[in-house]
Amino acid sequence: MKNLYIVLSFGLMSVSLVAQNKDTKAADKLYSRYEYVDAAKEYQKLVENGKGDAYVYKQLADTYYNMFNTTEATTWYAKATESTQDAETYFRYAQMLKSNGKYEEANKQMAKFASMAPNDNRAKAFKENPNYVPKLVGKTPGYTAKSLEVSSDKSDFGAILYGNDLYFSSARNAARKNYGWNEEPFLDIYKATLGDSGTFSEATTVSSLNSSFHDGPLTISADGNTAYFTSDSFREGSFERDKKNKLKLGKNNIFKATKDGNGWGNVKSLPFNSKEYSTSNPSLSRDGKTLYFSSDMPNSLGGVDIWKVAVNEDGTYGAPENLGSKVNTEGNESFPFIADDNKTLFFASSGRQGLGGYDIYQIDLSNGSDAQNLGKPINTEKDDFAFTFNKAKNQGFFSTNRNGNDDIFSATPICSVDVLTTVTNAKTGVILAGSKVAILDDKNNIIATETSNGNGEVKFKVECDKAYTIQASKDGFEGNSFPVAKTKGGEAKIAAALQPIDVIVTPTEIILKPIFFEYNKSNITQEGAFELDKLVQVMKNNDEIVIMAKAHTDSRGTDQYNLDLSDRRAKSTVQYIISKGISASRISGKGYGESEPKVPCEPCTEEQYSQNRRSEFLIVK
Repeated sequence: MKNLYIVLSFGLMSVSLVAQNKDTKAADKLYSRYEYVDAAKEYQKLVENGKGDAYVYKQLADTYYNMFNTTEATTWYAKATESTQDAETYFRYAQMLKSNGKYEEANKQMAKFASMAPNDNRAKAFKENPNYVPKLVGKTPGYTAKSLEVSSDKSDFGAILYGNDLYFSSARNAARKNYGWNEEPFLDIYKATLGDSGTFSEATTVSSLNSSFHDGPLTISADGNTAYFTSDSFREGSFERDKKNKLKLGKNNIFKATKDGNGWGNVKSLPFNSKEYSTSNPSLSRDGKTLYFSSDMPNSLGGVDIWKVAVNEDGTYGAPENLGSKVNTEGNESFPFIADDNKTLFFASSGRQGLGGYDIYQIDLSNGSDAQNLGKPINTEKDDFAFTFNKAKNQGFFSTNRNGNDDIFSATPICSVDVLTTVTNAKTGVILAGSKVAILDDKNNIIATETSNGNGEVKFKVECDKAYTIQASKDGFEGNSFPVAKTKGGEAKIAAALQPIDVIVTPTEIILKPIFFEYNKSNITQEGAFELDKLVQVMKNNDEIVIMAKAHTDSRGTDQYNLDLSDRRAKSTVQYIISKGISASRISGKGYGESEPKVPCEPCTEEQYSQNRRSEFLIVK
């Protein structure tokens, strides 16, 4: 049913083809009236009677596409594409294949689409990254998803929580007449109340907003006094006549209502509505100044785009503005939701590289960044759409047909921390782009490694209530570690100031932090490697330096044991340096055991033992 609010304007595309004839007239008329269930039956009869051809197969495929019957749509697109079709048919075929998890076959159809429409941004994205699915599937989840008890056996979608009231659109009202699109009742706006136990009450209709036609979803102002909602243009007698098919063609329109006691009144159509195009799925910013919505109005980039319009203090509206190619594609974008920060926009798209059907994306409208797919479990191979979020409750809601019907799910954020590291020159403060930045867990395991951008920044998303370490390095600078304290969420900003590499070079030696080894072992640890990399950098920057590595132990253990252990450690150190591209002629090593203590002592404190367990890197040439 959500397709009503996404692709209604496409209902007449296929019937304009010249391949229609007197045999297809009855089926085409049903198709043009959006009565897809009955249209499919009529096209099927033609096939059964031996009158199937490329046109009938495509009409059947498009009919099932509009009902999101992915299995049947795939079957008939396969038949239709035995003959040459238009580019969009191959794109739809690929979408249906993806919705059935058949990504390899979908890529074949996308390749055909891209060859026929090379300038289409969807084609360009595919050519640049055809095998994006594994990375998308492996994306760290940002939410948990759970089916809500408010869903029925009919279409339910567009849920949004205001206070404790959950509003959504539903086709569950059996008293309403059925809509020919999918033989479900017309949509009504419903409301369910969140109780102290965390469960919702039985949903009831919002009678003061509902009409005899389709109604919902809605958005409500921060003060609770104004609602914007989708309804049919028939509500105010606006429609076009299709005389040939004896059909009245209405559109989705956005209406405004104001609070009237315990209900709503003063329902008015917005001034930019038209019988020429649809407007639907409104979302009002929390400051009440901007209304986002979806529409196929002129100057849309694709079928349905996301737009915004200014809401002026005097109650008038500005001119609708298209959100542009950062949000919209040549496909369909719909169900916008603007978050409380007035900059984070969630929306559904079928034109981007997703898992299948409609996927949910988010974008920061304030900084020109690209839209990000929310990944699993929010998105699946099926249609996922209409994401909203209540900041006060820290609870999101979205709609999906992953179980075969449009249902409402909750989306609970997984607590995470955005660790934003900025790498700079410690002496000058100049940002260091192209720096290597790694984040380690509390066991010193590297979780991820990235390169700093033009602003010297790297962002990692990690779990809450855990300590981490940032390691930053860059050619010509001394690498360093920076602790990331435990936090309950949000953003942790780490200033990673790196000293130029020459600060650790003296006339006689290169001074590093202690090179730690595990007890009774001589293998290089992650911490040791991080320090030794500084030595490698110095030697690469000064290609005539020759180094002698001296390894020392404390006085615990026998003289011979300590001498052997230190010698093994010295040799491990030399081998590590050579493995990094330094000539063996420039590095040597020897163990001295306990023979040259830095701090003569007997007995020694733990601190003194620690100082005596050391490595020295002497400049011998």
